[in-house]
Parts: sequence; structure tokens; C-alpha cells
Amino acid sequence: MTPQDASLKSAEVCGLAPVIPVLVVKDVAHARPLAEALVAGGLPALEVTLRTPVALDVIREMAKVEGGVVGAGTLLTPEDVKNAIAAGATFGVSPGATDTLLDACEAADLPLLAGTSTASDVMRLLERGYTVAKFFPAESNGGAPALKAIGAPLPQMKFCPTGGVSLKNANDYLSLSNTLCVGGSWVAPADLVEKGDWKAIEELAREAAALPR
Repeated sequence: MTPQDASLKSAEVCGLAPVIPVLVVKDVAHARPLAEALVAGGLPALEVTLRTPVALDVIREMAKVEGGVVGAGTLLTPEDVKNAIAAGATFGVSPGATDTLLDACEAADLPLLAGTSTASDVMRLLERGYTVAKFFPAESNGGAPALKAIGAPLPQMKFCPTGGVSLKNANDYLSLSNTLCVGGSWVAPADLVEKGDWKAIEELAREAAALPR
């Protein structure tokens, strides 16, 4: 997969809804009902971070949910890429970008939202052929004003900002011309997941899906 094709696929994923839920799931039993609640609420693109021992099993379960588009987050190595694809992930997300990781994703035909935090990061990805990336950690790196400033000299790159994004500030990002969607964990808070309150999570998803962009 070329960087250009990967960017087109990433843009398609970002175009599915204003918000991509960023999920840290500790219990496989929560995987399917959580995915079903988020999809029912209008958020079909789901990022399962590889931060728990059961993350790959969670991806396997979520990949079975009709209407869901499941990706793997926190990709760091070629082994992560291989395992994520085997589990059923159809897109990847990483906190940064290395040539080794980009090579692995391109060879495996996995579109990647590679993390950027500076203009130099963005320029390196543009040089390689990417036009869609992740801005991370968004709030710690200056938030929406910083992303707007980066967009002035580098309008070719479109972003999914993640990290500190919430319902309160999501519109600040979504109103920017260089933002395709945002990533956030607020739609699946740990306490509601632990209680199995899928109806409440579906309502949070519905609220997020209605955000203007």
C-alpha cells in the first residue's frame, strides 16, 4: 500500500463520524457489547489501544460486530502490525512515526494514522506521501490553536487530533479546516464500561456523533 492509498483509506475512516473512540479495554467480555453500543450510537470507527494484555482478543471480538470498523492503536513495532491484522484490525494508529513502522504498515496494506506533534513531523510524513495523520497529544501540544497554526504553512495535511480531547473542546478542533475528526476516550468512560451500562455509552456516542464538522 502506498502512502497515498493509505491516506485515502485513513480519510475514509475519519469520515465515518466526528469522533473515533479511543478504547482501553481490560476485559474481553466487555468487547462486543461496548462495540455494539458505540456503533448503535453512530460511532462505527473504533480504536482499540494495545495497552492491555487482552487487547488483541478485544479486537477479534469487536471485529465481529456488524457495522463496526475496528483499528488497533498504540502500534509501535512491525510485530504489533502483524498481530493487529491477524486479530482483524483494518486500520492502525500510532503515537509517533518511524520508518520501520511505516514500512511495516505499507508492506502489510494497513492504513496508519501516524502520530505527529510538530511541523517537522508533518513535513516528514508529507515528504513520504502521507496527507492524513494524528496530532498527539493534542492538548499538551497547544490544542486547537497549535493545530490551526500548523495548518497555515502545511494545509496539505489533515488530522485526527487525540489526547485531551473531550466533548467540551471537540468543537474547537472540528471547526478547523485541517481536522477530519477527533479521537477521544470520553465516550466510553471506565466506570460505565465496568458497570456494563451500555445504554449510557450509546447515549454518549449519540451525542458525539451529532457534533458538527
